[in-house]
Amino acid sequence: FYFIPLVLSKSVLPPAADAAMFWKFDLHTTSHIDQLLDREDVTLRELMEEEDVLQECKAQNRRLLLFLSQDHCMQELVSLITEEPPADLEEKTRFKFPNIACELLISDMTVINDKLGGDESLLEKLYSFLERDPPLNPLLASFFSKTIGNLIARKTEQVISFLRKKHSFISLVLNHIDASAMMDLLLRLISCVEPAPLRQEVLNWLNEERLIQRLTELMHTGRDEERQSNASQTLCDIIRLSRDQANQMPEATEPDPLLVVLESEENVAQLLKSMFEGEKTEASIVNGTQVLLTLLESRRSGLEGLMELYSQGCERSYTVSGSILRAIEPHLKDFQQLLLDPPKKSAILTTVGVLEQPLGNARLHVARLVASLLQSSDHSICQELCRLNTMDLLLDLFFKYTWNNFLHFQVELCVASILNHSNHEENSVPVSDSQTEQEIPDLTSSTDSAHTPIHGLFQQCRLVQRILDAWEENDKIQAAGGTRRGNMGHLTRIANTVVQNLEKGQVQSQINNLIKELPEDCRGRWESFVGETLRETNRKNTVDLVSTHNLHSSSEDDDLESPFPNDLSIQQAFSDYQIQQMTANFVDQFGFNDEEFSEHDENINATFDRIAEINFNIDADDNSANAAAFEACYKERIQQFDDCEEEEDIWEDKAINYATQVKSRSRFGVSLSSDSSPKDPVRNGQRGRGSASEEEEEEEGASPPSIQTPGSEKASSPRTPQSKFSLQISGIRSTMSDHILLY
Repeated sequence: FYFIPLVLSKSVLPPAADAAMFWKFDLHTTSHIDQLLDREDVTLRELMEEEDVLQECKAQNRRLLLFLSQDHCMQELVSLITEEPPADLEEKTRFKFPNIACELLISDMTVINDKLGGDESLLEKLYSFLERDPPLNPLLASFFSKTIGNLIARKTEQVISFLRKKHSFISLVLNHIDASAMMDLLLRLISCVEPAPLRQEVLNWLNEERLIQRLTELMHTGRDEERQSNASQTLCDIIRLSRDQANQMPEATEPDPLLVVLESEENVAQLLKSMFEGEKTEASIVNGTQVLLTLLESRRSGLEGLMELYSQGCERSYTVSGSILRAIEPHLKDFQQLLLDPPKKSAILTTVGVLEQPLGNARLHVARLVASLLQSSDHSICQELCRLNTMDLLLDLFFKYTWNNFLHFQVELCVASILNHSNHEENSVPVSDSQTEQEIPDLTSSTDSAHTPIHGLFQQCRLVQRILDAWEENDKIQAAGGTRRGNMGHLTRIANTVVQNLEKGQVQSQINNLIKELPEDCRGRWESFVGETLRETNRKNTVDLVSTHNLHSSSEDDDLESPFPNDLSIQQAFSDYQIQQMTANFVDQFGFNDEEFSEHDENINATFDRIAEINFNIDADDNSANAAAFEACYKERIQQFDDCEEEEDIWEDKAINYATQVKSRSRFGVSLSSDSSPKDPVRNGQRGRGSASEEEEEEEGASPPSIQTPGSEKASSPRTPQSKFSLQISGIRSTMSDHILLY
């Protein structure tokens, strides 16, 4: 489309029209940047004004890269990302050049990386950005962090050596931790340093600088909330990154020093002290609890640890360090007090009315922590929670805040953990630092039965009675025209969990005994509830959203019954049956091997050969029906198509000559042969191949495949009344002239 006008313009169009056509179709491929670079007085700002400067840079425009890597250009680029732009500029264009400068510096061009990472003066100018007083401009901080991060990944040794000489580097970064870009910079140092020995040196250096302890100190209640939040997020990310890298490199000789400090009892105790010292604020509680939850994670957070653990039956990829649990245990009473007396929050307006006393993020995080601790199945922790009657308080909140599904889910996890933790072949209590396998107790067989989680759930917490009362109250509300309560779905799942463990599992007998200890009227209500109400609720919850029985076609045959059943379960059962029949030796049973489907020339037609090699014998008298069928086949006139012959009427009556030899067909790599063929014998399904000359003749249409008749070549052979005719299908043809040969 673009080429034709150019050709025509040389011979037909006048010069003016030629130029107009050229610009009309935008055929100009030379960048304006090259024209600017032709000028000796071109400036960096002029080049940055061009819209395609980044594109040309990443396209490795050599002239542009050489210009950008000059000393004065690199100094100006670094100044743009570290110095505040003039305040009198329009806001929409104020950070235009700093943004372009950052993109040029991190464009991953070798010449730019070498210049920036190898020039001490440029690194000093870049580092000076950290020496400013807080708060930093968030945009400039992000430009600085991206540039340093790119150098850490590309010029690792040079940049790490430079930063380690700066004794105030960690202090300056933490001083600006309220800017999220500084958090990103720390994570770059931990995750982007290669090779492994150099990474270990960096981790040791950060540990010597007491990075973890200083981040933990920032969690104190008196600190700025933004600094607390970023410090908490940094600690959480360090935990996950360190665990991921430890899993990816199990052969590492040295442990990650940052992770060792994070999981130490001293550091966890310091974190809890920072959370509860002085005035308790929601920010300090939430941020500190997030770090604890990350330490208690047994899987990568991307899988949403607790939910995955619940759905997969509490299986753990690794055990929680006992030091973490031992540090948390003395502060369980502090978390319990938060459930009773949370940080004050003002009333809020919700879709269901005004909530005078909201649940609050602090109490929600306490519920998450309790669920995670119960998930660990640590005996001492569970005993302390039972003694404090924490589950009773959580159930109170469950039934009070009927519309907070975040809370409902955590309470459901708590109940499931208590009921399910013994349902495995092996006890799920982790081996902590201070316990051996012989010392791990069974939570369900404690001598102090009053303080076992299951006993407390059914006796102190009155779980069964609460389920029944809440259900009946909801029925009354709905009967009066009210709205179904928002916690009924989770309450249904809790009831089902109780029933499932009542019917099977290692705690079945204990739950049975606890149910029997209920008052007689309550036990009767429970049996009626399980047998009728819960059963009906489960039936409704499992009904297909779209019923196939009510779907009708719009055609005029609506009233006709379909020959196929509507019940999908029948189809599913048949599919399951078919799958069961496909055993591991299915391929062998079917009769094909992988070699027969290979792509080399010798086996390309193996599939056709294998299908065609079917031999069977027919014993028949001369006067039998089989003999009559043979005679009918013998007398049948078959006209073969041949590409080499001229067009003719295929139905025209012609004489058919039957040769004594059946030629091989090379098109599919199979042969048609008689038992009497001296050149191309076929015995018991084993294929024989004719000579090259025979194949050529057959391709040229020399003679059609023919049937050998009795007496043609074997006239001297004796004929018996009980003749045996061998039927061999030894070839498949794709045309209409397929032959079945009887001999």
